[in-house]
Amino acid sequence: MTHFAKRYHPTFIIVELVSTAKGLFGFYILLFLLKANSTAGWVIWGRYALLAATAVSVLSIFAKWLFNRYELSNKTILFREGMFVKKQKTVAWDRIHSHRSNTTFIHRWFGLTSLTMETGTSGENAKFEFPVITRGEKDRILSYLEQKQSRDESEDGIKPERTVHFQATKKDLIKASFTSLSFLAIFPLLSAIYFNLADFFSIKESAESAWHYLLDHVWILIVLFLAAMILSILIGYVKTSIKYGNYVISDDQERIYIEKGIGNEVSYSISKDKIQSVRVEQSIVKRIIGLVSIKLISAGSSESEKEEISSLYPFMPKREAYDMLHTILPHYPIKEEMERFPLKVLWLKLLQPYYLTIAAVVGLWIFKMEWIWIAGIVFGVSILLRTLDYWFTSYTRHNQTVQIRKGGWLNETFVTHRNRIQQVTVKHAWLDRKFGVATIMFSNRANPSHESLLFGVSKEEAGTFYEWYHKKSVSG
Repeated sequence: MTHFAKRYHPTFIIVELVSTAKGLFGFYILLFLLKANSTAGWVIWGRYALLAATAVSVLSIFAKWLFNRYELSNKTILFREGMFVKKQKTVAWDRIHSHRSNTTFIHRWFGLTSLTMETGTSGENAKFEFPVITRGEKDRILSYLEQKQSRDESEDGIKPERTVHFQATKKDLIKASFTSLSFLAIFPLLSAIYFNLADFFSIKESAESAWHYLLDHVWILIVLFLAAMILSILIGYVKTSIKYGNYVISDDQERIYIEKGIGNEVSYSISKDKIQSVRVEQSIVKRIIGLVSIKLISAGSSESEKEEISSLYPFMPKREAYDMLHTILPHYPIKEEMERFPLKVLWLKLLQPYYLTIAAVVGLWIFKMEWIWIAGIVFGVSILLRTLDYWFTSYTRHNQTVQIRKGGWLNETFVTHRNRIQQVTVKHAWLDRKFGVATIMFSNRANPSHESLLFGVSKEEAGTFYEWYHKKSVSG
């Protein structure tokens, strides 16, 4: 094992320069191209500020490559950062519970990649990054990590074999492109291009005359619409293929591995014993087609950061997804038969204050009295959403696991183990007590803490749940 500090690969400079250029590109277009002939004060000063920001960014990138280093030892990884203000960060090998690799187009050009290691903490110590390293260096780091953390290796050092559970096919990608509705993105894009061009060029009159011509020749309009749809479908398929192509889910005795992407390759690995809970999501479109998205929630980095990476392919057939989950994580069973709440819970939901409707009435009364009827639509939608939420809410508690399902437009099933629950709160307002129900809130370790709320549980079940949770200290 290397015991001396190493810089990142020199291509770090190019990767960071490209990233900076992408962030500043829009400002350069605005100030130096679209406003090329402008003598306005804010444009002139904006150009100076932009050039200064670019110079500072470039110098900062070179300084980072020169002074930021990392050192691998037998027990820890040490990161040294900073030119004037020196900072050191250390992470022990046994604190790392998941890692992900992201290989962008630029990384691929130079045969490089990036590696992010995640711990079970939050804040600045939640993750440690190797932004630009060789693939050989990444393999060496991960090999050493596996040696330190592996508990099931045989005496001769043979690694446990991986079992592939899912590999995306062309049929899966076509289904995903339609389910994600990504093919519809071309229409707002064309609209945005038109309105932006209309601000700088006199195309409004020409566009209107062209539109009147198309209305007089409907067949041309139909052909153009079909051509736009075909083009958008192709763009949606290409976009989906780049993001979800080569999607492979595998596991061994200790870890789950997710790999995906064409061009921009992403890989993710997480220890099974670090998973805090499982969340199954179904939009209305997915519910109709019979697809689900299963996400793994773990401690460490924020959920939004790992939202896409930790999904067990977000467009998988429901039965296939459940079977795979039961194989990979048998301690997180998904049960279809769940307990529905009595009708009185719906009436209680409908009696809750309608804050959005009240805000709509007040706002329209003050600013647009003639549109006050919109408040009625808001009220109707609120009733519909509460009814759907009641209809799709159910709950079950089985042995050591608890499962919640709720949501009308986006249906979510959440499963966690009793030992993974950090805190339980039971509360009931005055009106809840009159209906004999309560609200259960419990949290799982994540960043931020993942909180689950279940409204409408009988007060008897709420008390039983509270006692069931506190038994974990006795049994575990």
